[in-house]
Amino acid sequence: MLNALATQNAETQILRPIEGPMAWRGDEICRNTDWIYHLNPEEIAELETVGAKFLDDDPDLRTVAVDEYPLTVCRKGLKSWTQDMERGRGFVLVRGLRARHYSDALGAAIFFVIGLNLGNPMRQNEMGDSLIHVVATSDKVITDPGALATRIRDKLNYHSDSSDIVSLLCLRTAKEGGASSLISGATLYNEALRRRPDLAPMMFEPWHYDWRRQDPHATSPTYVTPMCSLVDEVFSVYIGTRLIRTAQEYPEVPRLTSNQIALLDLLDDICRDPGIPLHMDFRPGDMQWVLNYAGLHSRTAFKDYPEPERRRHLLRLWLTSRDKRPTTPGFGRNVVKARNETRGSEVPPEIAKFRITEAVIPRPDHSPS
Repeated sequence: MLNALATQNAETQILRPIEGPMAWRGDEICRNTDWIYHLNPEEIAELETVGAKFLDDDPDLRTVAVDEYPLTVCRKGLKSWTQDMERGRGFVLVRGLRARHYSDALGAAIFFVIGLNLGNPMRQNEMGDSLIHVVATSDKVITDPGALATRIRDKLNYHSDSSDIVSLLCLRTAKEGGASSLISGATLYNEALRRRPDLAPMMFEPWHYDWRRQDPHATSPTYVTPMCSLVDEVFSVYIGTRLIRTAQEYPEVPRLTSNQIALLDLLDDICRDPGIPLHMDFRPGDMQWVLNYAGLHSRTAFKDYPEPERRRHLLRLWLTSRDKRPTTPGFGRNVVKARNETRGSEVPPEIAKFRITEAVIPRPDHSPS
């Protein structure tokens, strides 16, 4: 069935450049700052008030509903962020939260409430966690066995996450480095099409991705998805060349052809082009909201402070959108279930973290990347 889908998909794609605001270049978009949304005092006050209520109530993160924590003052801003993600450049950086004045728990509560108002928070691993900590606890590099992107200081490869929307909240910055980097998926495809029109059609075919490298508790070594989808004139990407390459370590995965390897090399070369990515330095309280279908993200290497309490620390949310995006069947990491589809009852109670007061404390074990 996958081969039939691949053939049909490749034959029906119109091999033409993707146009519109989602097709941007970093060396052009960095000339302005209209991708930064500055919270006003009224919006900050509402977020702090509702966040404090959320923290006091400490509801079950699997079942809490948006009607319980509505944001009225922020409604206009939330609408503009959604527009930016869905119909604009695909991302927005929201600035202004007074993170240095908050406990980590209050910052996490505000972050989760905003997520509730933008979509449905998802479980991000087989432990049932809907809030993931990005904080380095290992000196491994990305190529080391068992290295997890959320736990190391090494530079990351460009990749897509496994939700409709991925967001990061910066609690603390690194001593040096650690910039967040984004690449337009449309620009990546357009460049591949321009440079190698013979290889670009393969981006619409199914590829095997390494699931275990993303989640040590995954129930299967790999999953299968195309890199690109074009349905009803809606273009979407899901790309992670490193995970495609490491999936080759499993003997049951078909070997990559020479043309497939050439395409992976081409995509990596495009990502290394200095004019393609946009790099942004986070400040404490910054929130980055990204439509996964619109682009890839990464991070530069960084040096941390020696004190554990001063280490670079981000929180990550995954959201499913309330409006269904048309995509090719089986597109993306379809093995991951939404929060409202899996209640987490299979997770042992002693390791469950379904309250914000629990979830804000990093697990002693490794979280998935």
